[in-house]
Amino acid sequence: MKKSALNFVLGAAVVGLAVYRMSQKEAVKIIEDTDMRNSEKIDKQESVDAEKVPEEKGLTQYDSALRAEWVANGFPQTHMEMEGYGEQKN
Repeated sequence: MKKSALNFVLGAAVVGLAVYRMSQKEAVKIIEDTDMRNSEKIDKQESVDAEKVPEEKGLTQYDSALRAEWVANGFPQTHMEMEGYGEQKN
């Protein structure tokens, strides 16, 4: 093989490898089994802290994970609070 042809092949391989690596860095990889939002199993299992924390009783593991966000945003935590909130709006 001529030297110029060899340089062309090697250059193309280097550029191809660089493009491939850049595309892999940009790709977001999520292992489906560990992504809580896609798991029906976590949304059915009782919260791990249900026995220790009274506010966790009746929550699923998914709800428990989102509970801190609900509290921070002032989302009603009980049915009584939800009913009272509905009456306040009217």
